[in-house]
This record gives sequence, C-alpha cells and structure tokens, in this order.
Amino acid sequence: MSKAFTREPEGDEEDDELSPSLKLPPGSKNYITPAGHARLLEEQEFLIKVERPKVVEVVAWAASNGDRSENGDYLYGKKRLREIDRRIRFLGKRLDNAQVVDPTLQGENDQIFFGATVTLSFDGEAEQVFSIVGIDEADASRGRISWISPLARALIKAREGDAIRFQTPAGVREIDILEVRYQPLD
Repeated sequence: MSKAFTREPEGDEEDDELSPSLKLPPGSKNYITPAGHARLLEEQEFLIKVERPKVVEVVAWAASNGDRSENGDYLYGKKRLREIDRRIRFLGKRLDNAQVVDPTLQGENDQIFFGATVTLSFDGEAEQVFSIVGIDEADASRGRISWISPLARALIKAREGDAIRFQTPAGVREIDILEVRYQPLD
C-alpha cells in the first residue's frame, strides 16, 4: 500500500521522541519566562504563516507534474510538511501547558527560585553566572539552565551567601552563592 494512504499514529508520540532534558517531570507545569514564551509563540506563528504555506505551494506544484513516486520535490515536501506539523503540534502543547513566570516580580528576594540569575563560585574558583529558566529556553552556552537540571534543583530555595554541596560525575563540589538577582531575560 502507498505511504500516501497510511495514517500516522496519533497521541503523544512526540513526547516519546524527546530527549530526557526536554521532558517535563510527570504532573509538573511547564514554567517559562515571558521572553521564552514570546519566542515559542513567534516560532509557532512563523511555521504556520510562512514556512508551511511555502512548503504546501511546492508540494502542490510538484503534485501537478504527474508521477509522484519518483518526484523528489513532492516526496521531500511531504516529509517536510510532516516535520513542520509535528513541530507545530509540539509547540501548541508546550504553550497550552506553559505557566509564564516573570522573574522581575520577585523583587529584591535573596532566595533562589525559577527565573533567578545567580552568581556562583565552584570550589572557590572563578565566578560563573547562571539563570534558571524553562526547559525550552535552556542554553548552557548562554548560562541558562533548566529548572529541572540537577544544578538548578540543588540551588532552588538556597539563599545568597549560602554554601551548598553538589554531586557531579567528577565528585562532590562546594558551591558558594555569591549573588541572587531577578532581572528580565532576553
């Protein structure tokens, strides 16, 4: 039977394909900063209003050329449409479950919660700055760690001036919390 007439399975197959770092703990909310929420909305809108219509146009043109079985534009276009639709569904689910948390509403709080930007010193060495963000916003190269990451979980509820012990694959490390601030993230 032709692949054109087969039905893709419905349900949460996208969740099964996610890397463990992108899966939410069962029963938890998808916390996200206002900037992260805006980026997901922007991506979803771009896919729906720009990218998908372009691909549909190419697929329609390729289909009008006749034999579809050896038509690369048609076959690639259909595959790309499935990828776009899967991403749109994923973004829709993430946005539906999102709970936007504005870090600036914390004020001058010295305790670490979601949205905190924290200056740390590992074992008395050089300072590093991390922001605790949603799983869809995490980017280690920019110092943004997910609130479900082991480091963030170790830091949550600690206060400025505290020293905590953190288990790493290389062994236990001492972390000094030098500064906690809540600022808008871009």
